[in-house]
Amino acid sequence: MGKLKKVGKMEEAITKVDDKGRIIIPKNIRKRAKLKPGTYVNVKSKDHQIIIELSEPIADKFCGIFHISKWPEDLDEFITETTKKWWPRQGT
Repeated sequence: MGKLKKVGKMEEAITKVDDKGRIIIPKNIRKRAKLKPGTYVNVKSKDHQIIIELSEPIADKFCGIFHISKWPEDLDEFITETTKKWWPRQGT
């Protein structure tokens, strides 16, 4: 793995893609981005660039929208049922 290089406020490094398409993000870059094991990321491509962005947890995105007295066992079912109550039925 290459040496880290600072470019303005960014750090960059050269790393190798393995035969399964994986790359290793250097520790300093992971630490700076607060990227921890199990963190979800969005991966995008634009022209010849690959952009990796931290994915905002859905719970943080909707924090405060619902009053939850007990955290549900099945979050998908909870969201579906709550949305049905919250969203008025519209004729289709």
